[in-house]
Amino acid sequence: MSIAQRNLNKNDDTASFIPVAIESLMIQSKALVTVANYIGAELDDAVKLILSCKGRVIITGMGKSGIVGKKIAATFASTGTPSFYVHPGEAIHGDLGMITADDLVVLISYSGETEEIVKLMPSLKYFGNRIIGIVGASDTTLGRQAEVVLRADIEREVCPNNLAPTTSALAIMALGDALAVCLIKARDFKPSDFAQFHPGGMLGRRLLSRVGEAMITENLPLISSSETVREAIFCMTSGRLGLAIIVDGRKLLGILTDGDLRRALIMDPTMMDKPVKKFMTPVPVTISANAMVSDAEILMRKYKIRALVVTDAREGYEDEVCGLLEIFADNKQ
Repeated sequence: MSIAQRNLNKNDDTASFIPVAIESLMIQSKALVTVANYIGAELDDAVKLILSCKGRVIITGMGKSGIVGKKIAATFASTGTPSFYVHPGEAIHGDLGMITADDLVVLISYSGETEEIVKLMPSLKYFGNRIIGIVGASDTTLGRQAEVVLRADIEREVCPNNLAPTTSALAIMALGDALAVCLIKARDFKPSDFAQFHPGGMLGRRLLSRVGEAMITENLPLISSSETVREAIFCMTSGRLGLAIIVDGRKLLGILTDGDLRRALIMDPTMMDKPVKKFMTPVPVTISANAMVSDAEILMRKYKIRALVVTDAREGYEDEVCGLLEIFADNKQ
């Protein structure tokens, strides 16, 4: 009988594992606090070492440490620190050629005694690579030989058998993220910089696009100020954006929103056949077609609006309507 079959027979179908999951998360959160308490001047030393690196930051580790190392390398690379992962086993069988003398190497081994990592260190020292070690304890082979040592020490794994790398993997990943955040701050890495490394998908489009490239330009809900509220409601319904843009030709005079209608109905139940200019918002929030989409989103969040009137970017035409920008549907990413 397999382990899975044995466990299936043992477990009560009515048992809930919610308490186990909650306890696991609580233990791991406490472990991260412990790791934070270990941080000292060596963190600043590690940041300075990475900032002074003329090559790339090479990250390596075996097993779960290697998987975490790949994540740390990916985070570094996407936030302005050139970095990639090298498998230590492959490194000692030829892939050391991927590493140059200008590269800095981050060796990850919770035990500090991982065979492949220990075998790698003499070659790295021979090449002159500077080494940052991420370990569970300083008094280990890696802890003694690394130039800078960052400790990710934990009391025990959350695994009931204290065997599977669970809490230790989380601690190393969190320490890597903390290091990445320090580098982001040190480099003054901006959203526009981030966008250069993420040109694909919605994130890249939001950060790199200008409003004029993303706005709606056809079938805009435009009405004149002399039209009635009743006609404005038809316009809003057909536009399906919850607002009507009040114009004189293309010159912006104001907007009428669902909220404006509700407030007006309370004040004046006879409003339906009155001119829309009596109830519109005369100075709506707008944005230039030349502005960045990311700036438009900041405005939309600030004023809690889901659509933004776009005005012409040409000099002398700044008060003319040229489009409408809706907040991105998948902005929750």
